[in-house]
Amino acid sequence: MRGVETIAGVIPAKSNCYIVAKNRQGSYFMAKSDEMRRYERSFIKQCKVYAGAGIDQQFELYLRVYYPDYTHDLDNSLKGVLDCLQYVGAITDDNLCVKIVATRHHDTARPRIEFEIVVPNQQLKLFGE
Repeated sequence: MRGVETIAGVIPAKSNCYIVAKNRQGSYFMAKSDEMRRYERSFIKQCKVYAGAGIDQQFELYLRVYYPDYTHDLDNSLKGVLDCLQYVGAITDDNLCVKIVATRHHDTARPRIEFEIVVPNQQLKLFGE
């Protein structure tokens, strides 16, 4: 167990963070919004506890989301957090998540997320075994 990680800032709603863009060949695709890209860059800079952990087995995510107001939906933040965790190498694939426990809180002064990743039934190695 690594502990709780805190990432400052308001996580954008994943449903609002994709835009339809057109490539040079004229095909349309889904692109991340500037807001989501900024949050990802911030997440990368702040994530120290779980960055590079490479969790490649089933895991549980415990998440507390602190919003600056009451207009944000908790469920819209879940996919963004999982994507950021995969982006920093904390997890290898978000489909390995078997349980999410998420709570919504209000903090006008310090919007943030706090999370912990737990691998169920993980055996602790004692004395370097």
